Parts: sequence; C-alpha cells; structure tokens
Amino acid sequence: MAKAILEVRGLAKSFGAITAAKDIDVDIHEGEVVGVIGSNGAGKTTFVNMVTGYLKPSAGTVRFKGRDITGLAPRQTTRAGVGRSFQIAQLFPGLTALDNMLIALGMLHEGRLSWLAPLHTAKREQEAIAVLDRYAIGKHAADHVSTLSQGVRKLLDIAMATVSAPPLVLLDEPTSGVAIDDKFALMENVMGAVRESGAACLFIEHDMEIVARYATRVMAFYDGRILADGPVQQVLDNPEVRQYVIGSEIHRRT
Repeated sequence: MAKAILEVRGLAKSFGAITAAKDIDVDIHEGEVVGVIGSNGAGKTTFVNMVTGYLKPSAGTVRFKGRDITGLAPRQTTRAGVGRSFQIAQLFPGLTALDNMLIALGMLHEGRLSWLAPLHTAKREQEAIAVLDRYAIGKHAADHVSTLSQGVRKLLDIAMATVSAPPLVLLDEPTSGVAIDDKFALMENVMGAVRESGAACLFIEHDMEIVARYATRVMAFYDGRILADGPVQQVLDNPEVRQYVIGSEIHRRT
C-alpha cells in the first residue's frame, strides 16, 4: 500500500445549528484517483473546502505529508502542495488564457504580484505555454477567457491549479456545465496530466460513467458523512449508496 499523503481525522463543520460535515476520517494515498459522489448538500465541497483552507473546521485535523495543515489559509495550503480547482472556474475573463496562466505562475514564483515584477518574461511565457499544452489548450493561449467554451475554461482553471505540480490535486466537479460529448475528452486530458505528474487526485463528480472510468476508489457522502468508501464497483453497488446517493439505476460503461 502506498503511503498516505493526506490524513483526515474527526473532521467536522457546523454553521450554527446546521451540521455540514461530521466524523470524517479519510486517508488518501500517493497516486490514488478518488471519485467523490453525493447529492447536493451532502458535504462533498465542504470537505474539500476544509482541506484546502477555504473553511475552518469546527473540529478535527488535516495532515498533509505528515504536516498539520488544519485551518491554514488557502494560499498556505497551496504552497504546502495541495492544488485545487473550483466548480465555477476562477479566471480573469477579460484576459487571455496565457495571461491567466502567467498570473498563476507569478503568484507561484513571487508570492504576490507587483507592478515592478513583469509577468511577461520569455522564460515564464515558455513555462506557461508548456502547461497549457499539457492540457491540450495551448492553441487557445491568445484567446480571451470570455470567448472560451466551458470545457476549455475548466481545463484552464485546472491547469492553473496544478501549475506548481502539487502532490495532491482536488477537483470540484471538473465536468459540470461541460457538454456531454466533451466530458470524456476533458477527463482524458486531466487524468493524463495527473498520471504524468504522479499526483494523487480527488475529484467530485455527479456523472457515474466518469467515476466508473477514471476513479480507482470512491467515497460516497450523505448527510455530511462518508456513507461508503472503497473500490469503485463495491461502492456503486452498495445498497445504501444506491438508495441515498445514485438511485436504483447505475449507469456503467462496458
């Protein structure tokens, strides 16, 4: 068994009288690809937000590569080696894809952006184009984000999240809003880049065909807790998962 890169113990989050997550114990191992499923409000994004510093847990601990990162700010978590994309791509729509990537690189190398430190240098542009090419969107480098399709925006957001080659990548619904015909092509690009980097990947997804094809393990969330966690088909066939998460009909690709 590969070494655990992320160790979560007793993680919980409450908003007043509302419990969004409770008693979450999870280990994510090096190189794993974990699909996270659950209905809206089940606690999936709350879990990712706590791991990445966008929400401070009410209880519990998060350890990454042996270091306690519980409650660290998002930028600190990113610098520790946890990359994260969003359900709604976090991009600058008035800038080009290349400009967005240069900003991500600038934040990575400089810590913060400055009018005195130019983003456009020959070395940095070469590096940015290489990352865009890795996700098969290099041809869109000069295009403004506002003109890009949803699928390309998603890939750009993920490319920016992984520009530092983090050992752990968390993707929040990478195929949401993407045309059905484009979903598998998008995931092929993303998973290809993840495999190339050797990173562990956890992705939230509602499409069971995507989960069945790309995950090596599945965590099913329900009512703020993990209902089932294990091999893909074992979890998808779990009676409680079928009842509370994905319904009685499971879509499989053969």
